[in-house]
Amino acid sequence: MDTIVFAGGGTGGHIFPGLAIAEFLEKNHPELRCVWLGSSRGLDRGIVESAGLTFYGIPSGKLRRYFSVLNVLDLFRIGAGFFVSLYRLWRLRPRLVFSKGGFVSVPPCFAAFLLRIPVITHECDFTPGLATRLNSRVAKMILVSYEETAAYFPGNYRARIQCTGNPVRSEFYAGNPDAGRAYTGCTDPEVPVVFVQGGSLGARQINELLCEIARELCGRCFVVHQTGAGNRNDCELLEREIPGGRYRSFGFIRREMAHVLASADIVVSRAGANSVWECATAGKPMVLIPLDTGSSRGDQIDNARYFENRGAAVVLAGEKATAANLLNTVRDLLDDSARLTAMAAASKSLGTRQAAEIIARYIAEFNPEGTV
Repeated sequence: MDTIVFAGGGTGGHIFPGLAIAEFLEKNHPELRCVWLGSSRGLDRGIVESAGLTFYGIPSGKLRRYFSVLNVLDLFRIGAGFFVSLYRLWRLRPRLVFSKGGFVSVPPCFAAFLLRIPVITHECDFTPGLATRLNSRVAKMILVSYEETAAYFPGNYRARIQCTGNPVRSEFYAGNPDAGRAYTGCTDPEVPVVFVQGGSLGARQINELLCEIARELCGRCFVVHQTGAGNRNDCELLEREIPGGRYRSFGFIRREMAHVLASADIVVSRAGANSVWECATAGKPMVLIPLDTGSSRGDQIDNARYFENRGAAVVLAGEKATAANLLNTVRDLLDDSARLTAMAAASKSLGTRQAAEIIARYIAEFNPEGTV
């Protein structure tokens, strides 16, 4: 049995798409065994092992573009991660290494290159991150979610680039709205549902904006709020105070996420790649509040603008990301059924590509020359 090593992690956005590919591979290619190299710290192990994959932790350091004393310490962690990856790959002797991105993916990719193990890397964001830029130097194939992303790579890389879309777990193609409403407690089918999320770790900004407007907003709809683990204290007070039980908060929604998303009429979210593509797969209108350039490299702004330009989202970025604007935007959309329907159709049209299946085929049929 051949082994495929998945490398990546640090956030759910770098893990869940990889699991979607691994799920398809193990279901349709039983001759392949999928294992995961991820960060020995954080949530990586729990998510991967709960999906049934073997997980090996490696030391990891963050690749920062700015000065920080932590960069010195993380250089040692990255070095340690390289040698641990070298050992693991030497023992596993995989057919190839597939990188789903994130800082933890870089040491395994370069260790694979040293051992002459082919590397395939995938970039989920509109613009390639530093990890992908590094990994692409040693990759036989560079997979991207957007056609336009190819322009951000050097010209001599173009022959290795394929646009696949962003992989989404299979359950998001078959979410059940009734199951989502039952799980969240919204029993009145006439009441619209607004789902608010900030990614797997939550988003303080979105939580604070929602807490300011929740009482007013819940007069118009039922609000489901994924706060992020450990961020529910203030929200539990809202649950008790808002009349009619129209507000429900959850630290993290895992198994029921596809159903909760399917039940939503509008999704308020960050613009991480995983979040926006899951919404597109479910055909949901989005109100996106991306991380600004002071907190990120600007990738979420690029993702958000892509969906906004195609009619699937409204973006509240920078100074526009206020509680009043969020309240007015959601209210206006709920009051304009024609616009909401058009946004849902635009969103669905972007999420039809079965990226997990496409990427799994590249992996299963890959040969050392980098062709399928």
